[in-house]
Amino acid sequence: MPKVLIADALSERAAAIFTARGLEADVKIGLKPDELLQIIGDYDGLAVRSATKVTAAVMAAAPKLKVVGRAGIGVDNIDVAEATGRGIVVMNTPFGNTITTAEHAIAMMFALARQIPAADRSTQAGKWEKSRFMGVELFGKTLGVVGCGNIGSIVAERALGLRMKVIAFDPFLSPERAVDLGVEKVELDDLLARADFITLHTPMTDQTRGILNAKTLAQCKPGVRIINCARGGLVVEEDLRAALESGHVAGAAFDVFVNEPAKENVLFGLENVVTTPHLGAATEEAQENVALQIAEQISDYLLTGAVSNALNMPSITAEEAPRLRPFMGLAEQLGSFAGQLTESGLRKLTVEYRGYVAELNTRPLTALILMGLLKPLLASVNMVNAPVIARERNLDVTEVKNDQSGDFQSLIRVTIETERQTRTVAGSLFGSMPRVVQVQDINFDAQLGPNMLFVRNEDKPGFIGKLGTTLGNAGVNIANFHLGRSPSNGHALALVQIDEPCSDEVAEQIAAIDGVIQTKVMRF
Repeated sequence: MPKVLIADALSERAAAIFTARGLEADVKIGLKPDELLQIIGDYDGLAVRSATKVTAAVMAAAPKLKVVGRAGIGVDNIDVAEATGRGIVVMNTPFGNTITTAEHAIAMMFALARQIPAADRSTQAGKWEKSRFMGVELFGKTLGVVGCGNIGSIVAERALGLRMKVIAFDPFLSPERAVDLGVEKVELDDLLARADFITLHTPMTDQTRGILNAKTLAQCKPGVRIINCARGGLVVEEDLRAALESGHVAGAAFDVFVNEPAKENVLFGLENVVTTPHLGAATEEAQENVALQIAEQISDYLLTGAVSNALNMPSITAEEAPRLRPFMGLAEQLGSFAGQLTESGLRKLTVEYRGYVAELNTRPLTALILMGLLKPLLASVNMVNAPVIARERNLDVTEVKNDQSGDFQSLIRVTIETERQTRTVAGSLFGSMPRVVQVQDINFDAQLGPNMLFVRNEDKPGFIGKLGTTLGNAGVNIANFHLGRSPSNGHALALVQIDEPCSDEVAEQIAAIDGVIQTKVMRF
């Protein structure tokens, strides 16, 4: 029975979901780092929020760990690169608290525009400083949205309902989507110059870190007000304080900070700054939603292989997983077959899907082909990190789909271009069993066993006898023998399944047989 550790405070219903789905769930909140290291090795899944730090050391101590689920959007507390390298799926819940976070940004904008926190403190202190707290209307003002994704688009929608004009900077926002939202897509410089209010809703990346700094703040319209309910570090806090003190920026409302918990901060103590302690997702509805969602996602993955909202792996729905599973074994075998035969630098991988399989979600299959292809070169490669490694090595990967079935109900053809040659291998399913049906232009019907011998030779009489004699003299028992002949170049191929691994010495004897062009010992 898979085991899951809930290491941060989640709804009690999350543990109940794990149990109801047939998993064992332990709730251990507030573990110190060394305490987590001592127990994490027992678990297949880990559910966290933002408190628990899932570091490289934690993952190194967790050989069984298959999935880390973050109940929320940000994964700053999870070493995603390390997880990817170890084949651990990292999931989050990007939609569970979108409404809540967007509403908080709107609330912060209202509080900033009407100085509500300062007015509240003054009034409760027995003062009646009506003339001191002169606010501004939101009606008719221009709101600049930096990052118009899930949350930013909801903020834009709410702002339009307040009769604000909304302009948005987001490199991934299409013109069609901007029209649908009712916003004007602009470049960052234009947004800074025009916006009366700026709200940030972008993830933290190398491109967005410090996106509002001394230079960009100086480009802002005088009197601008800035709201950040996204990520600490999107704004250089020291530069913002200087702009607030000079009056160039009229006010700021921050829910997130570079260092959290923010017991001290350079923005604290300014009357024109509104702050909250990272409350963007802090509603009963959001906390419940993300806890239940991550419990379902982790359960689905551990029980069925379904992948939802993963940061480092293609998504596979619960409905897709059973249909994909037979093809996953075939994909890995084809990739491994091509990889074990490759002896020079890889340049391009083309995967052709024909027939029924072309109608499925093929991205996980391509990831498995990549894994099999790269594994002879990189022992640590897995389904999760294979696409990343391929990009790092500038391996061009292309998928081609054709739903016409041809000779097979489903066919997967893998074509590898290397520095020296192009090699093709194709496979299909007979029932649920993977079979190799073609190598280059040679047709086959070969089932791959754990130990295989690949031999390419000149198609001349007597070769099969010599090969059998060599194996027999070496005490190597043949389990299956598959042959194929090229219609074009006078070559033949033998795929021999043997009971035990073939030694290098025997492989050299086979390579010395007259007419042998290539010999390769293969393992699957």
